[in-house]
Amino acid sequence: MSTPTERSQLEQRLRADLTTAMKARDELRTSTLRLALAAVKDAEVAGDTARVLDEAEILKVLTREVKKRREAAEAYADAGRGEQAARERAEGEVLDEYLPSQLGDDELAAIIDRVLGELGLSGPKAIGPAMRSVQAAVAGRAEGGRVAALVKARLAGT
Repeated sequence: MSTPTERSQLEQRLRADLTTAMKARDELRTSTLRLALAAVKDAEVAGDTARVLDEAEILKVLTREVKKRREAAEAYADAGRGEQAARERAEGEVLDEYLPSQLGDDELAAIIDRVLGELGLSGPKAIGPAMRSVQAAVAGRAEGGRVAALVKARLAGT
């Protein structure tokens, strides 16, 4: 197992905030952070050998958890279960605090244009290499579906 000094700053922050939430008897934040830390732990022990996740990997786990909350909130809202939908949205907002701020449409478009220009990619067949490069440049600051839609639009327009 690893020592606390090997843990990423983000994981240490999650654990410290969990302790604070427990002391404050903040049920929503406590349960949300417990679930997030459990998801991180699951990711650490997934695969052949257990390992400690780095900052980027923890961000991916948290991003996945936020996406799950958003999808669950939509499903609950569509089913007329407003209370559960509100709970899922609130949990997503708690987890959003730990993610980097999302890029605006203009910023994202500028990054996509820069990457496509640097790589000289054009046409719909370049979607794979373009997505890999843009996702690396965006580094979790924009949702994958949003990135894909803009990349496809830019490549279709060229």
